[in-house]
Amino acid sequence: MKQIKIILATFVILLGAYGFIQSENTESFSDSKIGLNIGDQAPELEFFNIDSTKTLKLSDLRGKIVLVDFWASWCRPCRMENPNIVAAYNKYKKAKFEGAKGFEIYSLSLDKSRTAWKAAIEKDGLAWKYHTSDLKGWGAEGAKLFQVRSIPSSFLIDGDGIIIAKNVRGQKLHLELDKYVKKL
Repeated sequence: MKQIKIILATFVILLGAYGFIQSENTESFSDSKIGLNIGDQAPELEFFNIDSTKTLKLSDLRGKIVLVDFWASWCRPCRMENPNIVAAYNKYKKAKFEGAKGFEIYSLSLDKSRTAWKAAIEKDGLAWKYHTSDLKGWGAEGAKLFQVRSIPSSFLIDGDGIIIAKNVRGQKLHLELDKYVKKL
């Protein structure tokens, strides 16, 4: 009887140790915590496109490097940054990246007016298709989720959905993207 208890106790200890080792070995980037710091898994964004005809999810862009850009048509600094973002998009959209299949921009507007938002997209030549908004201005759910307190504000996300840089504007955006480019 005593031998059975010893064997059972040994078995339970070994089983527990095996489970601990397995859980340590299976940890990966996909298990990263969701957050807003560099190295965290970016929170999900899912909002309607400019015509409110379909929802666009950030996770649909998995596998690409993504610039999540918070802006608004009424924001002068945002509008001044738009030519740089357009230049980055045109330069990197077909680039070959380490660990990613291309570059995309997920724009989330803090506008309240669909008309002003559409006009700014057209005037500034924002040619990418991932334009989203819930038209709630500063009350935008995406801005709350990403704790955006000023715009322009941006997050650069790798192909696994991990935040790799924040608030990259101007030449800093290009330099950051260059770190991951294999071939333009």
